[in-house]
Amino acid sequence: MRASSLKRETLETSIELSLNLDGNGTSNIHTGVGFFDHMLTLLAFHGNFDLEVTCHGDLEVDCHHTVEDIGIALGICMKEALGDKLGIMRYGSFTIPMDEAKVTVDLDISARPYLVYNCDVSLPLLGNYETEMTEEFFRAFSQQAGITLHINKAYGKNTHHIIEAAFKATGRALAIALSNDPTRSNKVISSKGVI
Repeated sequence: MRASSLKRETLETSIELSLNLDGNGTSNIHTGVGFFDHMLTLLAFHGNFDLEVTCHGDLEVDCHHTVEDIGIALGICMKEALGDKLGIMRYGSFTIPMDEAKVTVDLDISARPYLVYNCDVSLPLLGNYETEMTEEFFRAFSQQAGITLHINKAYGKNTHHIIEAAFKATGRALAIALSNDPTRSNKVISSKGVI
């Protein structure tokens, strides 16, 4: 089973996270940041993986450490759960239209971490979630997971819709990339023979 879990303690956050890539999209998320809980729930649901996260962070400062450190932890677990990456599709792309907004995600589970993020939004806060932390979450996740991740807003005005579309599209693109390629089930999808 492609699964991983960790406990990560710093002076700023205490995180327990478990990930099962062969789950069915169930989640149990408690970060202290309501909007972020909603986004992680959507990421797991649309990615079709099981995710449990509990975080106690220094929210009296702001949500920065909580959101970024969860991105780090999720990336670490994703990389570990993927193991040798045998038989995965590797690439995934998905576009989500959400009301007036449209966001496309293209990714490569490449072991070459890189983030391209073009999703400007108008509101700085959604509840106690700082919207600029969306980019920091995806950067931390892609760096630790070893994923090339491109997130591009085609258009949109509503901040909630734009960010939600980004998380949903990332989940759907991950679901494609993590799925089994039936024609190469015992191979790594790379001409180099290794990812």
